[in-house]
Amino acid sequence: MKLSSLNRLAAGAAIAAAILAGCSSKKEAPAPAAAPAPAAATKPEPLKAAFVYVGPVGDAGYSYAHDLGRKYAVEKLGDKVQTTFVEKVAEGPDAERVIRDLVAQGNKVIFATSFGFMDAMVKVAKDNPDVYFEHATGYKTAPNLRVYEAKFYEGAYLAGVVAGKMTKTNTLGFVASFPIPEVLRNINAYTLGAQSVNPKVKTKVVWVNSWFDPPKETEAAQSLFNQGADVLLQNTDSTAVLQAAERAGKYAFGWDSDMSAFAPKAHLGSCALHWGVYYEKALNDVLGKTWKTEETKWGVKEGMTDFVKVADFVPADVKKAVEDAKEGLRTEKIAVFKGPLVDSSGKEVLAKDVVADDAWKGAVNFYVKGVEGKVPSGK
Repeated sequence: MKLSSLNRLAAGAAIAAAILAGCSSKKEAPAPAAAPAPAAATKPEPLKAAFVYVGPVGDAGYSYAHDLGRKYAVEKLGDKVQTTFVEKVAEGPDAERVIRDLVAQGNKVIFATSFGFMDAMVKVAKDNPDVYFEHATGYKTAPNLRVYEAKFYEGAYLAGVVAGKMTKTNTLGFVASFPIPEVLRNINAYTLGAQSVNPKVKTKVVWVNSWFDPPKETEAAQSLFNQGADVLLQNTDSTAVLQAAERAGKYAFGWDSDMSAFAPKAHLGSCALHWGVYYEKALNDVLGKTWKTEETKWGVKEGMTDFVKVADFVPADVKKAVEDAKEGLRTEKIAVFKGPLVDSSGKEVLAKDVVADDAWKGAVNFYVKGVEGKVPSGK
């Protein structure tokens, strides 16, 4: 009995000690909570930009060159931008519908890349003051609309230098799209470049009234060959003229991009456009909040216009002549349009030693001496 009582007392003491220990642990201060992790910095949304092309991106010509420029800008700017494009957009009412739709999709920069998109851009820009509009080859501006253009005619001049050296008939051909100043400048520059190395040269022109129509371009090329032309340049967007030249055993040039692969036996060189240098600048202007209304016209000096892939079979003296001319344009020692200059009727259109300004170039409506025929009226 006595031992059992002692055991019960010991057990009770143990239980009491356990209870006291439990009470003591409950009174301890809780451990401090872990500090919340810093919130990750919010990544800015990319700038959305859209491009509107008049032709297919697979044309190897004008629209293809613009799309190469878009890709160049994306490569340079990375995830700061997000781009999209719509190809084969007809000039006129359909262009306005496409541009409005791109704005509705949240694009904050719209690049419209053909002259005929001008009126549509003006209308949509007026209705969307918070969007930036960029129009290639146009002349109308607004607080949120500006224009940019390549000096196509510098590339045409360089092609002319090669053509003037390579022709055997002293007759050149030009497949032309529409009789607007941009195209007339290119015809005249081609002729002037050729005359700078061969004063006997004359140029014949066939108009197709389209930017992209391979069958018509082919037909025009054949017509020029039938008239004695043996070196052709075009202001159209397909490779049809170059390929027609190869079939006929004649020479021709690439236009807007390197077209050497399409007709290597006929290809003398390509008048290439590097639009990407401007697209990178334009998008950076918006990103950096430095965008302003202006007119940008870049050429060989700025790296937008170039003459590339001169054929291996072109003689060394011809290669040197075109390289010298390119360097002259780059350093501005050569001006394509410099007086004295007369039109095909013999009328002076630029006085001696006067270098044409943008207003003069924007109003060209004539052929220079050496270009045969008359300029069509209207589009």
